[in-house]
Amino acid sequence: MNGAEGRVMRVAGPVVVATGISGARLYDLVRVGALGLVGEIIKLDGDEAVIQVYESTAGLEVGSVVHHTGAPLLVELGPGLLGKVFDGTGRPLQALAASGRGRYGEPFLGRGAEVPTLDRARRWEFHPSIEVGAVVGAGDVLGWVEETPALRHLVLVPPGAGGRVDGIGTGELTVTDPVALIDGVPIAMLQQWPVRTPRPVRRRLDPDEPLVTGQRVVDTLFPVAKGGSATIPGGFGTGKTVHEQSLAKWADADVVVYIGCGERGNELTEVLGEFPRLADPRTGASLADRTILIANTSNMPVAAREASIYTGMTIAEYFRDQGCAVALLADSTSRWGEALREVSGRLEEMPGEEGYPAYLPSRLAEFYERAGSVRCLGGSDRRGSVTVVGAVSPPGADFSEPVTQYSLRLAGTFWALDTDLARRRHFPAIHWTRSYTLYKLGPWFDEHVADDWEDHRRWALELLQEEERLQSIVQLLGADVLAPAEQLVFFVGRMIREDLLQQSAYDEVDAFCPLSKQYWMLHVIRRTHDEALRALQEGADPETIRSLPAIAGVARMRSWPPEDAESGARELESRIVAELEQAL
Repeated sequence: MNGAEGRVMRVAGPVVVATGISGARLYDLVRVGALGLVGEIIKLDGDEAVIQVYESTAGLEVGSVVHHTGAPLLVELGPGLLGKVFDGTGRPLQALAASGRGRYGEPFLGRGAEVPTLDRARRWEFHPSIEVGAVVGAGDVLGWVEETPALRHLVLVPPGAGGRVDGIGTGELTVTDPVALIDGVPIAMLQQWPVRTPRPVRRRLDPDEPLVTGQRVVDTLFPVAKGGSATIPGGFGTGKTVHEQSLAKWADADVVVYIGCGERGNELTEVLGEFPRLADPRTGASLADRTILIANTSNMPVAAREASIYTGMTIAEYFRDQGCAVALLADSTSRWGEALREVSGRLEEMPGEEGYPAYLPSRLAEFYERAGSVRCLGGSDRRGSVTVVGAVSPPGADFSEPVTQYSLRLAGTFWALDTDLARRRHFPAIHWTRSYTLYKLGPWFDEHVADDWEDHRRWALELLQEEERLQSIVQLLGADVLAPAEQLVFFVGRMIREDLLQQSAYDEVDAFCPLSKQYWMLHVIRRTHDEALRALQEGADPETIRSLPAIAGVARMRSWPPEDAESGARELESRIVAELEQAL
């Protein structure tokens, strides 16, 4: 603390007005009252500073002392983040619970408790990568520690530092021990970074590679790029949380940052209990070894929700700078917007649409635009990315509400969850005609999976759109008025919906579907359509085609082992073609 002190003048929920804080700046951190409640200056008006407090202000009195720290909200970065659970301001919840600061032995955290993000006592085996006399710059690798079996943690020269290496450490070191001496300045593994400031990069790159998720409706129809952004709006019960948990487990990411922002406590409890038990498909170890959880449930102080988004993003950028592909999952940005609305109301600001503050779009943009694929600082050719997936919980599944609409303008991929699909137990409940992706990833799929991937994808989307158009005719006049070719569209559209896009997150085989298997499943359905259409043109009966025994095999494709997908597809296609020939 810099010693500057002020006094509380007024308290309105999480908003506190103080006076007499010398040298106060926007977004500086303060400690309020005898308990030292953490707060952040969000408005300055003459001698008055408006503070949003990240903890309950119950019992706070007018005249209480406000200590000015002289620094913004910082998050500690270094080894020891993976596998941990933090609150919105970066406090480790496991360490807080173990510190005995709970109230009367209950599992509630005491207000004003302060525990450092990173364990100061734990020692890490540091392996240097440079020698004394080397000249280094920001982002260069000094060495590494093995944080978990899933990740070798690189120790980098911090942004703004650089020069000649006068000394280098080795052996077991704590995060505060110097690992190098650069131009006489000791450099430790521990870094601190203001959460509202994006970390610097050498160059931003075009997102040209997909984040493979193993979810067929995502990878096949609406992929998101590594370094891109996606939004998942949906009403209650449509499967947002389960879908994000599936992404956390299966997505092609080195590190997962999961932000529970204002969600129900039982949902986060499920995540906290399940992730350590899940096996990481990459290493066989616990999935928690490459996951960081930021927990800010609906019963926790509302002001800390805003901080949780920035804290999680800063941690994600830190691992991105090491060359990692990071998936940041925010559940949900609607609760974050509600926190902005509540604090804005207490500040008596002019409300915008539906009571949200007028700066809601710019705040959302600040969040989504920190996603990206980048060339990292340093002399090496490291490439890292942060892919942002934000869940939105629009009241009454109304996609016209402000948070959803502003998110649509900012995110490159839109996965629209549909209440009717969820009621029919069709999961993931992503609607195929309301969703879209703006990322041009067809060339990557054509090069790395199959040269006609994009052609198959385009065909599937066009057929589903045609089926949707015909649906309105059927609802008015019945299916009998459709021509045989249109009846085939209905039949094949149901195959795509039920046999390809529907997927069980709890089935050992079906929970994750590799790209090669996705391709061959779609290949079978398209070949079935083409051959059936030819048979119709040659006089085959539509009902006979629908009742062919081989057609039933399409529904069993999801149970194929991935390594047998191609052979299984070719065999099934041969059977379908042979039976269609017999039907003529």
